[in-house]
Amino acid sequence: MRTYDVAPLFRSSVGFDRLFDLLTQAERVEPSAAWPPYNIEKVAEDAYRITMAVAGFTAEDIELTQHDTALLVAGQRKGQDGEHQYLHRGIAARTFRQTFNLAEHVKVTGATLENGLLTVELKREVPEALKPRRIAINGDQAAVGQDNARTQLEGDAKAA
Repeated sequence: MRTYDVAPLFRSSVGFDRLFDLLTQAERVEPSAAWPPYNIEKVAEDAYRITMAVAGFTAEDIELTQHDTALLVAGQRKGQDGEHQYLHRGIAARTFRQTFNLAEHVKVTGATLENGLLTVELKREVPEALKPRRIAINGDQAAVGQDNARTQLEGDAKAA
């Protein structure tokens, strides 16, 4: 794998610390991060879904925690394996810990465990205060949120 030196970008960028941290963290991917297998899909403009194959785990065995922009999925079987005598054990029951880095304003909206698949629903909810807004110049009209319509100027109105 290639390694990238992001040091020159630090000298000419302000406020991109989180992006640079993600790039340097990608170089240190843990080998155990491949288990359990998972899919990440975009289901709508601002909606995402993470699906993890966690066969043999129950809802009580899995812990979901969102802290700021990190989603932690951890699983530890609490079953009583000591009572069983296995001749072959092909279903993995080892503990796992998977962390997903989320973009700002992405929140977990729900989670389900069905047929051995853990599905985590995510949605980006940008606060109204952070959305673009139109600002009137030398006008009596107050600023209006999300108004992208073309403004007709006085000179345009007289010419028409």
